[in-house]
Amino acid sequence: MKAPDTAVLDGTRLQQARVRLEQGDPQLRRAAEALTARADRWLDQGPWTVVDKPRPAPGGDVHDYLSQAPYWWPTEAPTADNPWGCPYVQRDGQRNPEVDSGTDRQNLEKVFDSTYDLSLAWYYTGKQVYAEKAALVLRTWFLDPATRMNPHLNHAQFIPGKYDGRAIGVIDFSQSYTSVVDAVAILDTGAPGWTRADRTVMSRWNSDFLDWLRNSDFGKEEETAANNHGTFHDMQLAALAYATGDKDLARRTVLDARVKRIDPQIAADGSQPQELTRTRSWHYSTFDLVAHTRLAAIGERVDVNLWDYRGPDGQSLFKAVDYLLPAATGTAAWPHPEMEFLRYAATDVVHAAADAGDERAQQAVPLLEAPPGGDLWALRPAAEQLDSIAARPAPAGGTRRPFGLSSRRSG
Repeated sequence: MKAPDTAVLDGTRLQQARVRLEQGDPQLRRAAEALTARADRWLDQGPWTVVDKPRPAPGGDVHDYLSQAPYWWPTEAPTADNPWGCPYVQRDGQRNPEVDSGTDRQNLEKVFDSTYDLSLAWYYTGKQVYAEKAALVLRTWFLDPATRMNPHLNHAQFIPGKYDGRAIGVIDFSQSYTSVVDAVAILDTGAPGWTRADRTVMSRWNSDFLDWLRNSDFGKEEETAANNHGTFHDMQLAALAYATGDKDLARRTVLDARVKRIDPQIAADGSQPQELTRTRSWHYSTFDLVAHTRLAAIGERVDVNLWDYRGPDGQSLFKAVDYLLPAATGTAAWPHPEMEFLRYAATDVVHAAADAGDERAQQAVPLLEAPPGGDLWALRPAAEQLDSIAARPAPAGGTRRPFGLSSRRSG
């Protein structure tokens, strides 16, 4: 089987791992068992669609993606005239359960996770059922005219009765959508159930979404974010540019990240000061490095080595990962505020640094804590967000579109 033209994952490395797996490599066999166990759980779930939510996004188009600010609550009982129970008030730290049941956010995450697991499981096992289920999930969410999502995020992180959407909602996609981009590239190698027509329409969807990300007010503002939001924006932009054939844009985005992201976000000692101010400083430090290491992986596809970059004060991705190593290996406590320290959150980013040549990270690998479900790095060598933030504080700030204004859709 040929190597997939993936944006974040190294397609050649996937191809080599598949050969080793066929030859009976015991380490890869254990990882494959964990991967297929994840994929098997998706077989009797979904597919999911944005048209299934109980109430449409502002503007009334059921095909528009909708997610909701988690700490805002209704003050009135819903009625036919006031279906959301407005006005909404903020209760900081108290998560409104309708965020998970009344919007598209949780189903979107299932689409991202399932297609990634299923496509990888098909690539390594050749089992048709995995490819067909991945194709069905993608087709239902993105391609079928009756169930597809419109390619924009104008109503992400909205507050009923207050704001139609907010720029920070771009991270609903940017933190994980590159998994879908790579899943599609894997299926494009000849997966059963994934047709040439599917590839064409999916590419068009990605092009339209890239256009929205580059030219919408929300996309432009998210680009200016100075913390992990900005890093994830750039990583998503570079991956979409690569996947849709604009290698020059992908390369420029990665090159710009040296001065635009690494210099201001990483201190001389490797700490990430903006992420350390959070009550979840460990989570956000590892989270931002998921974006940085994925962006570095995209750089490898377009001949840019972010790992070798050194900022004016010695900042580098290696230093940022090394800063995490004492806590990641359990040899020292994390010295900053963290409401729920999960050591395994750093496992993938340490793997990434080790693969890039960091000797300290290489020495740390045997001491890492495997995440729930096992360490899958050997079969999917790209950093994932290993600790869920489903019930954690949402990022603050960002431009908001006043409630009631019509949304702008691209494509």
